Amino acid sequence: MKREPKMAAPWLMQQTWHDLLFMHWPIPPEQLQSKLPKPLQLDVWDGLAWISVVPFRMSGIRLRGLPPIPFASAFPELNVRTYVYDEERPGVYFFSLDAAHSLAVWAARTFFHLAYVRADMRCVEEEGWIQYESSRREGKALFVGKYRPVGEAFTAEQGSMEEWLSERYHLYTVWNGQVYRGDIAHPPWPLQQAEVLLETNTMIADTLGVPQPAGEPMMNFARELTVNIGPLVKL
Repeated sequence: MKREPKMAAPWLMQQTWHDLLFMHWPIPPEQLQSKLPKPLQLDVWDGLAWISVVPFRMSGIRLRGLPPIPFASAFPELNVRTYVYDEERPGVYFFSLDAAHSLAVWAARTFFHLAYVRADMRCVEEEGWIQYESSRREGKALFVGKYRPVGEAFTAEQGSMEEWLSERYHLYTVWNGQVYRGDIAHPPWPLQQAEVLLETNTMIADTLGVPQPAGEPMMNFARELTVNIGPLVKL
């Protein structure tokens, strides 16, 4: 995969992501393709699609040229996402983005057409573990567990599966039947291996109506990363 840290247009929004956990499961493509809005196409690795649950917290949310947004610049967020492409530009598609701030949910749905939903959330570090809870206000999607980094930070090797899953510099969304792309710029992820103790995770089943994938997920942790997000471009 070619790394593309530069954007076609000046960035519009900046965010810093903290204490992020990637949990990736393989899934038959036919279970996911029908869940994507047309004409998005799944990106696959060795014939399998992948779906990810990604809890983290964010801070420093600001528009270009402005200070952080008052009362809406720091909160937890949890994403359910898969991997898509357009004209050889690999990106992510978000099935849901649970967030603990009503104004942020409204703004993201209104201006970025992303599937943000309001949730009651808690994210704190206790004795080296990130304690994370998320309960969606409308629906039953629930995540309760704790996780922590293991080992030294590393950058995913080019051509590796870890790079394929994490180093994605575009997001895709569909609004009124039209595909839009937003470019994302950031340094390579400072990944670590992760240890996870899950109590409850119904994010995939309750968001998509498909069974929770079997088996242990592929997991990574990232302590902090600042990202710049460009404006949506109609394709």
